[in-house]
This record gives sequence, structure tokens and C-alpha cells, in this order.
Amino acid sequence: MAAVLKTPKYTNLVYDVGLHRGEDTDFYLRKGFQVVAFEANPELAQHCRSRFHEFISQGQLRIVEGAVVERGVLESGESRIRFYSNQSGSTWGTVRSEWADRNERLGTSISIIEVDVIDFAAVLEQNGIPHYMKIDIEGCDTVCLNALKKFSERPDYVSIESTKTSFAGIRCEIDLLTSLGYDSFQAIEQMDIPHTQSPPEPAKEGTYVDHRFERGSSGLFGAELGGQWRSRRDILRQYRPIYLGYRLLGDDGTLYRWQFRGASRLRRSAKRLLERINGATVPGWYDTHARLAGAEKKQHPRA
Repeated sequence: MAAVLKTPKYTNLVYDVGLHRGEDTDFYLRKGFQVVAFEANPELAQHCRSRFHEFISQGQLRIVEGAVVERGVLESGESRIRFYSNQSGSTWGTVRSEWADRNERLGTSISIIEVDVIDFAAVLEQNGIPHYMKIDIEGCDTVCLNALKKFSERPDYVSIESTKTSFAGIRCEIDLLTSLGYDSFQAIEQMDIPHTQSPPEPAKEGTYVDHRFERGSSGLFGAELGGQWRSRRDILRQYRPIYLGYRLLGDDGTLYRWQFRGASRLRRSAKRLLERINGATVPGWYDTHARLAGAEKKQHPRA
């Protein structure tokens, strides 16, 4: 068995795994955090190098370009992988062929390029364990979580995009987080963030900034998230109607395949009912935020 790595954790360090156009990194930088950001799409990585060139030159931001994947998907000696760049929606870029197939079924166009593969554990070892890790990399979020098993420290807070395809998949994500020491959870609907979230004053994470979240942002995190932190049992209970919304009204939703007379009225009724139950847009999309046991009481050295 490999030795557990004793890499230190830093309170002012954030990882943005899934940089996209920098919607989240902009917020983290403005709050004063050191940021390590990951992006597989070369065009988006270049966009962010230009957007944040001052922060990069000052050493506050490091951009790691390439795809985070399981090593098992590569042939021996390979260091590059196919990346399916979505021409209709840049947030849907992925290394997962099954995800690309779904996106094409939904009417989007795909171009295939090759990108470098990132050794995520090596980046963690080099830069340290962050206070918060945001993960949103279209089908590979759990790769980052599994990499944490090699380390004695864990981020105080993490967030991942929850799976939509099965409730068993949601349970597996929560169980993986629980096995890593996370015992409190929140399910945050992402579409409503620009309308429902704003940074609290005084700040509970970093420094206060007057910030309006862009569409597609992951929003608040950690101690600033507010809301009710839930146990494993309670978060799974909350996810049941959320998953039902995905199943009925999401991508390839069952109700959208019904074409009989009155089907549209049934869809509207189901949507209203589920939005009343969930208290958020349906089907929407959700991030799972997890808090490490006792994280709010711990102090760590600054980077």
C-alpha cells in the first residue's frame, strides 16, 4: 500500500477544477484567495490567461491546462486524450464519449481535439491541499475526489456537479464524500444563483466583495453558503424529488416523450408541483456541497 502523503492544507487556497471562462475564479481572486484553476479546452484556457494576466503575473493564479481523467482510461505510455468540444455550449466540453453522444442527441455540435492529461494528485502534492475545491468537469468530478485518498489532509469544503442519470449515482457520490470524512451536505440549484445569492457582509470567507454572480457561476461556498447543512440521510432524502425532476423533465425526460393530447398540460402541472416541493427551478441542475467533519473549527497555515 502506498504511503499517505502529508501535503499541507492552506486556508487561502482554492482549486477551481473546471475554469471555463473564469466565472468562479474571478470571484475567488477578488476575495483574495490564491487559486489553482484547471481547464481542458485550449481556447478557454487562453481566454482566461488573457482575462487574468495580472493575477497570473502576480503569482495569485496558476492555470493548469489539460484534462483530469482516470489513469486507467489511457493506454500505457499515452499522455493525451480525446476531448469533445461542444460548439453549441462550451460548458458541455467533456472527455466522456457517452456524454458527447447525449449532447449530440440534444442537437448540439461536437468537434474532437486532443489535449494533455493532468496528474491531479501530482498537482495537489505540488501546490497543497486547498481550503475549498470546486469541481465541475462534465463526468469526471469523482476522479478528483478519489485522488484525495492519497493524502492525509482534505479540503474543508468541496462541491461537485451532481449526477443526473440515476439516483444510485447520486448515492455513490454522497457515499464517496462520506468515506473521505465529509459529514454535512447541501444541494444548491445553479440556475437561480444570479438571482438568489450575493456575498454576505461581513465576509465569512476571504474578504468582502460586492459581486454579482454571472450565469453559470457556482456561487457562494464554505462558511458563506448559508442554508441548512444536512446529514447523509437527509441530503439523499432531499435529492429524491430533485432526481424525479431530472427523470421526468430533464434531458431525455420521460414526460417530453409523451405526445398524447393533454401531455403538455401534464408537464406543466408536474413542473409546478416539483418546484413547490424543491423550492427551486425544475429540472435545473444541482451542485452538491460537502463540509469536512469539524472543518468550521480548524485553522491551517496560510500559503
